Amino acid sequence: MRVALASTIKQNPLLLTISSFLYRPPTKTVSFRNIFTVNTTRNLGFLRCKATMSEQEPPRLVVVQVRDKIELTDTETKIFSCLLNTLRHFNLETVLRVAGGWVRDKLLGKDCYDIDIALDNMMGSEFATKVAEYLSATGETAPSGFGVIPSNPDQSKHLETATMKLYDLWIDFVNLRCEDYSENSRIPTMRFGTAEEDAYRRDLTINSLFYNINTSSVEDLTGRGIADLKHGKIVTPLPPKATFLDDPLRVLRAIRFGARFDFILDEELKKAAASDEVKAALAAKISRERVGTEIDLMVSGNQPVKAMTHICGLTLFWIVFKLPPQVEPEVLEGCEMFCTAYLDAAWDLTQLIGSSTFNDDQRRLSRYAALFLPFRNTTYKDNKGKKIPVVNYTFRDSLKRKASDAETVMNIHRVLEKFLSLIPSLVSAEDVKVNDGQWSKELVDVPDASKLRVLTGFLLREIKKFWRVALLISTLLYPTHVDHTEDMLNQHFQLDSKRDLFVAAEKAITKLGLDEVWDLKPLVNGKDIMNVLQLKSGGPLVREWQQKLLAWQLAHPSGTAEECIDWMKETHLKRIKLQ
Repeated sequence: MRVALASTIKQNPLLLTISSFLYRPPTKTVSFRNIFTVNTTRNLGFLRCKATMSEQEPPRLVVVQVRDKIELTDTETKIFSCLLNTLRHFNLETVLRVAGGWVRDKLLGKDCYDIDIALDNMMGSEFATKVAEYLSATGETAPSGFGVIPSNPDQSKHLETATMKLYDLWIDFVNLRCEDYSENSRIPTMRFGTAEEDAYRRDLTINSLFYNINTSSVEDLTGRGIADLKHGKIVTPLPPKATFLDDPLRVLRAIRFGARFDFILDEELKKAAASDEVKAALAAKISRERVGTEIDLMVSGNQPVKAMTHICGLTLFWIVFKLPPQVEPEVLEGCEMFCTAYLDAAWDLTQLIGSSTFNDDQRRLSRYAALFLPFRNTTYKDNKGKKIPVVNYTFRDSLKRKASDAETVMNIHRVLEKFLSLIPSLVSAEDVKVNDGQWSKELVDVPDASKLRVLTGFLLREIKKFWRVALLISTLLYPTHVDHTEDMLNQHFQLDSKRDLFVAAEKAITKLGLDEVWDLKPLVNGKDIMNVLQLKSGGPLVREWQQKLLAWQLAHPSGTAEECIDWMKETHLKRIKLQ
């Protein structure tokens, strides 16, 4: 499936510098760390690609500020009071504990709206029903939502979860659990467990903390949750391989939390995560939807590069981003390293340009577009033998993300060559150089003076609100032809110059008055075209003229519908005479 580096370097100049550091004969299993450093002494200087190969992360000291106690918001106080009043109303001897991420985030001084309540002696659905009955009996507002999510042991979803909306927050209710495994099965038999047993079955020590609502106190039942939080460590309560085989998705959660908080992954945890047994379990036991959700949280999070670097270093990339059996051309050996490198470059360039230039969805999909850039031209055949971009498979099959995400990223990749051909004219006085294979034949009647506005307008109508993302990715590939020497490669990574290139092209497009040109309504409709051509029905000729008239409209931004029709009649008559 993967081929040597040399055959694809020419198509991806950016890769040569990376490959010179990254590629080594596969004589032993190693982990890669991809590091981009920016020289900030003079306007951020140039970006220099460096990659190191190491067996373990160099030791570093992490000190995290952790609060001594949890301070509740007014809404949290109302919710917990309601739950305690439910206990009193029904004389229940149940201990209520908030579990996991909420406790961690509150101790870190962060807001959290994800409240999971663990119950020591009843099922979540049973207690949620009691809460609803209590609210009804006391005349308070009934919960606006209630549901039960069943367990699914085959997909490592071992607990039934009840969910209810109280005071505008969704609350999950589950029972404390302990899991017993038979000798020949990885699917456990569930039973009620103690709080300590439940804590040790959690994914990470920093997520094993409880807040006891009955006593208003934090419980660290593994004895190291708070310590690991203070020292920024990602550690499992039980031996990591057992923890990961219990639920292999915990591998990705460990990576996500390590990246999100910039915490250190425990060495034993990394060995377990990279083991063949755990990787096989991740591929076989976890639904692609759950994998996709974790990846999307990483990509849209605050440290996507660190997360993807961990995924590469732990040799999980092709487990997560699974490819179809046959692809063309074959995927480059070490491609996952290049994916991370492009993501890193796009991330840093976005910070230089200013994150506010893009909305949340544009930032998220720009990261996917950069991550999948090395195999943007790779295809596979569907059941009907049609060639489909591999990116489509990655989104829709490997990650089970929505189709619109796949379409947007594929569209970004599709317009890159067009953008690259326009950048010289947008940022300088160069004439537009048109590749006949890139643009439609309907543009042949466009005057040279208007060609830049017309071609850019068509391009923006093709990519719509993601045109700035496409421009961002294009700048990573510009210039398209560079001399493969160290000096030129250093120049290729000058992020400040790429920032200037992006800004200049963006200003030029705005100056042309093309922002939101995709909302431009045609001056002439299909019926008018049919009248001029004396046609009784539409068809290819009408569609052809629609493109021609749109080109005229882009070339004449102040033109009227009457002028547009007059031009059409004149052009049509000329063609008739020439035939």
